[in-house]
Amino acid sequence: MTLPTETLWEGKFIEVHRQGRWEWAARRGDVHAAVILAIHDGAVLLVEQERIPLGSRSLELPAGLVGDETGGETPETAAARELEEETGWRPARVEALGVFASSPGMTSETFTLVRATGLTRVGEGGGVEGEGVTVHRVPLAGLSAFVAAKRAKGVAIDARLLLVLAASIVSAA
Repeated sequence: MTLPTETLWEGKFIEVHRQGRWEWAARRGDVHAAVILAIHDGAVLLVEQERIPLGSRSLELPAGLVGDETGGETPETAAARELEEETGWRPARVEALGVFASSPGMTSETFTLVRATGLTRVGEGGGVEGEGVTVHRVPLAGLSAFVAAKRAKGVAIDARLLLVLAASIVSAA
């Protein structure tokens, strides 16, 4: 028997549900995220920005919401738009790699991981007004040291960076 789902709270962008003893957060509407793996000439594009829930800045792969501004938008279209907006780099190609759960014990949010290739620098990036996005183009060979230095300065590290850190973590085991 499946227990009924109860909505405990609704805000403008998220809502909280309960089913039996299990509680979780969900985005409102038909909105999910696209996370972008953008590697160009041996370097990965990363963004750093203030994240209020963490109380600190966070180092992340570029990402954005799909369908929050334009209904019917594909993850690939949203990813290309967000990559240019956040980093100033425009991709020639965007390939969806699959849908992944962000934090399945806490939220129903999923994201589509995309690979952006054929990158051309077209601007400074930085996000929309007020976002305060800092763009980092980090050589893959120095990524572990870069992340360690950011962590030492109190910057939170998004778990999705494990995607590009995996080789150095596994080889150290």
